Amino acid sequence: MKLAVPDLISNSYFPAVAAVALGFFEREGLDLSLELIFPVDEAYRAMRDGRIDFVAGSAHSALAAFPEWQGAKLLCAQAQGMYWFLVMRGDLGAVRGDVSAVRGRRIGAAPWVEMGLRRLLIEAGIDLVRDGVTIAPVPGASGATVNFGLTAAKALEDGKADLAIIRGDLDVPKNAQAVATLRKNVAVLWVPSSAKGKGKKSGPKITKIAQLAGHRVGVVGRTQANVNLLKVILQQYGVDPGKVDIVQFPAPEAPEAIRNQKADAYLAAGPVNSKIIAEAINASTRDGGTPTFLAIDSNEAIAQNHPVYEAAEIPAGAFGGSPDRPDDEVKTISFSHHVVARRGLSDATIAAFTRQLFAVRQQLMAEFPLAAKIETPDTDKDAAIPVHPGAAAFVDGEEKTFLDRYSDYIWWGLMAASAMGSAGAWFAGYLKKDERSNNSSLRERLLEMIARARRSDSTEELDQMQAEADEILRDTLQCFEHGAIEEGALTAFNIALEQLHHAVADRKALLLSVPQNLQRAGAQFRATATL
Repeated sequence: MKLAVPDLISNSYFPAVAAVALGFFEREGLDLSLELIFPVDEAYRAMRDGRIDFVAGSAHSALAAFPEWQGAKLLCAQAQGMYWFLVMRGDLGAVRGDVSAVRGRRIGAAPWVEMGLRRLLIEAGIDLVRDGVTIAPVPGASGATVNFGLTAAKALEDGKADLAIIRGDLDVPKNAQAVATLRKNVAVLWVPSSAKGKGKKSGPKITKIAQLAGHRVGVVGRTQANVNLLKVILQQYGVDPGKVDIVQFPAPEAPEAIRNQKADAYLAAGPVNSKIIAEAINASTRDGGTPTFLAIDSNEAIAQNHPVYEAAEIPAGAFGGSPDRPDDEVKTISFSHHVVARRGLSDATIAAFTRQLFAVRQQLMAEFPLAAKIETPDTDKDAAIPVHPGAAAFVDGEEKTFLDRYSDYIWWGLMAASAMGSAGAWFAGYLKKDERSNNSSLRERLLEMIARARRSDSTEELDQMQAEADEILRDTLQCFEHGAIEEGALTAFNIALEQLHHAVADRKALLLSVPQNLQRAGAQFRATATL
């Protein structure tokens, strides 16, 4: 029998996945295998069409294939309560509980989930058309055979993502640059131990890779990349992949397939301490025998011909057991998973990200032991994936400080400010040219008045000069406040004004000391002389 689940990571479907992987159905005498079918409504249609027997999925989705529950029966609940979350980017400034933050936004939602989301928004007073809210499937995230590593790489290449985790032996986007090596993976190729005893099927005696022609090889995992890896190994040893029956097993089903002798040899790829590989090898041990590990002695040649791979060794006892499995070092090839960034991202941003990644690595190791495998990227110029300049700066200890990054901008900014200040001062001076010219004429007027005051025969005329001098003083002080004249010019004006006051005062004193008839006679004499 077959049990379908829409994904292998949801906490709501996990009980069914765990029950299969841990053998609970087997203990009840049920031969049940797990199959991944996405989206969930497609899984229910597969059950309707007889391709599978059970679905572990959301109950409401059954109606997509079984209207009004006709033809389907609800057996049990795997989880209860709402498990969907509406998550927004941190830079959008959304506040928890504030549904209005979705206005004008694009929301990616899985099939059927979007129906619940639409209802939630309507209840919150959001009109999708009026408020410009777009709900659509996440690009590239659907399909029963979706490879999320490839999807992430494609999103990075198309500029839809800034960072991605990619497998090094897949096609690397041209705009990808390495930030960190997440982990190194080794290829493990082995033959299960032969069954012993009457009535038990004995497997073929295979001790070398060249002997795999004409046999069935099981590949652990559904990714096509592992099949390609096997083909690279076979071709190195002159084995035509077309003459090998290659069959893939989902990782949860691999141990059971191995126990049931579904293939003659197996290949798995992952970290040396991978639990999936360890369980698969444990399942290969029969009646006290030990599996035979097939060494890839030509690992150096493969690495030379295919730069995405490296020559490596599997340490003795890497997969536990007694005796050790393997009992000696085994030559193999390895590849890496990388954290990559899109070319063009700020060096400062990537340097800060890399620094924080390695800063929290120690904290993550307790909960995620594989975090210990995170390494700095290869900074060589001939690296398979070129390193991002920001990550390289962190690795080489050349990460730029604030002044390093912006000193040129600050310098040119100061130069520009100085130039603008000079230009502004000239322009301001130009605008005040008329005021300076007018003030100069007023100063000349004061000097003329000094000469007139010394010849004046009338106190009334002297009083008029004094009043005019007061007006000139008022205009001059305004020019000084506006910046039209400098302090030196104001000092010169003050001297001229003081001389005028003295001239007026001296002339008044003289006129007051002379009798009126003599003043008039003198004025008439000067007038006659003038004529």
